Amino acid sequence: MSTAKKSIYSLQFIMLCFSSLFFASSFTMIIPELPAYLSSLGGAQYKGLIVSLFTLTAAVSRPFSGKFTDRLGRVPMMILGSFFCLVSAFLYPIFSSVFGFLFLRLIHGFSTGFRPTASLAYAADITPKERWGEALGVHGLFFSLGICLGPSAGGILTKAYGVDVMFYSSAFLAFLSTIIVINLKETLSVKQEFGKDMLCLKRSDILYRAALPAGIVTFFSYTAHGLIQTLIPDWSIQLGLHNKGFFFTVFSGASILVRYTAGKISDRKGRTHVIVAGLIAKMAGLFVISESQDISVLLIGAAVYGTGAGLISAAIGAWTIELSEPQFRGKAIATMYICMELGIGLGALVGGVYYQGEITRIPEIIRFDILVILLGLLYIIYLKKYKTSFRFLK
Repeated sequence: MSTAKKSIYSLQFIMLCFSSLFFASSFTMIIPELPAYLSSLGGAQYKGLIVSLFTLTAAVSRPFSGKFTDRLGRVPMMILGSFFCLVSAFLYPIFSSVFGFLFLRLIHGFSTGFRPTASLAYAADITPKERWGEALGVHGLFFSLGICLGPSAGGILTKAYGVDVMFYSSAFLAFLSTIIVINLKETLSVKQEFGKDMLCLKRSDILYRAALPAGIVTFFSYTAHGLIQTLIPDWSIQLGLHNKGFFFTVFSGASILVRYTAGKISDRKGRTHVIVAGLIAKMAGLFVISESQDISVLLIGAAVYGTGAGLISAAIGAWTIELSEPQFRGKAIATMYICMELGIGLGALVGGVYYQGEITRIPEIIRFDILVILLGLLYIIYLKKYKTSFRFLK
């Protein structure tokens, strides 16, 4: 796993970035259309489960993804994650019942359970340590570009050709992602053969203690993502924005614009400085969204929130990797993602249960989540105050 070359822009890195772009486009393309699709199946009361079921299996699979990534290899886990995404997207039009839909949300969650863990470990393997922030920022830029393009493309396809074509388009993008990762060179130097013992998890396999500081901040930060994925489609329509994916395009576009610069700054100034700025921007964006009474203010809130998300994403992955030993890199990344999925799932579940289709409750729910993110900010300030006990902080 040599990183002797100073340049991060190898062919393998570029292939990884484009594969992640297609993967992100695939699973986000369908998100804005899912609430209406579930309602059309007669399951409007289950909207809160759209995100929470997805994140449940993503979170459950994370410990295995970290363990398998460190033992079986990065490339096999990327292939497995992309394949789950492909199969799930293809089956949505076929499993056309509420039960079938909810079952597929569970299965679809495995895609993000395995793929991002292995992708970040692979990116760290093929890039120099002193440029991890920049490298993960560039990789995150491609991933965010997929998140940016996917929802709007899904809305356009659904409006023009129907929801089934949108689902099959999502499956095709997942297929492209799979083809690319199949052609990547493995970076894990010592691989093990799969055995039943790998299915047995120890406590340390579930949460890698060294990476918990980054995981805790991630948890508080990402509760808002669950709320936004659940509530913003309805809130957009309420304010007159009928392309439910456009909010996500603006949010992701703002994230893209800051990722590269934020990653380089985190390499020079330290990860936590960038993360603190991101948490503050996220809270400001949520406040603007909660106060929005027209489309323009809503989109300003999306841009501010997206800026915060981009700042955090550019630094949190590199911070997590720095906290880990090389042989446990996959486990550390999996821990960070477990905390992310728990935050997203809890935000979506609690927000969806309280929402119950009452539009007037949405601003109240969003304002409450500002306080949740504030807890993450206070935690990282606490760590910085006692940094003599936390040598990983810069």
